[in-house]
Amino acid sequence: MTTIKATGVRHGLLPVAVLAVLATGCGTHRPGDGIGADGPSRTTAATPGRPTDFPCPGESPSPTPSSAGATSGPATPPTDHYAENHGFMVPLPLHGRRRCDGLAAVEHIENALEPLRKRGDFDPASTRKALTHLGYSAGKVQSYQNGPTGVGFLIDASPLCVEGKMNRDSTRADAFGGYPDHSGCDQPSGGH
Repeated sequence: MTTIKATGVRHGLLPVAVLAVLATGCGTHRPGDGIGADGPSRTTAATPGRPTDFPCPGESPSPTPSSAGATSGPATPPTDHYAENHGFMVPLPLHGRRRCDGLAAVEHIENALEPLRKRGDFDPASTRKALTHLGYSAGKVQSYQNGPTGVGFLIDASPLCVEGKMNRDSTRADAFGGYPDHSGCDQPSGGH
């Protein structure tokens, strides 16, 4: 009986011994050691990061930092989860060529609405008419009264969205790329 048990133990140790021999070789190869050490080194893959923006036509070589980077929130998440729960309401910033397209659209819109502002014409219908004359589809332009002497507007020019307001002091517009969990340019009212 002792012989059977000893044989059973010996057979049980064989797979353990084989695994131990194989495991000792694992993880010991380091970059630059042994085979291929004199060959060309591999380039590391670029880690995804923040998209880089380049100067757009008519813009200075060093663009102003976007407000999206400044509003990304604190390094540690808030304990009340407000930012997490309302992230669906934060517009997506534009980068690269789309950013340039957005800046051009904003300039075009502000220039078209400036004569209305100077005349004191803050009628949503006048604003809508001026925006549709720029080539935006009537079904994609919203205008609304914004206070007693102001008008707001929203243009769905997919893949761009342009939102702004005009009052007796200024005409302002801003381009963005929509919202994270929502199709369309209007601010979503409900999240996840």
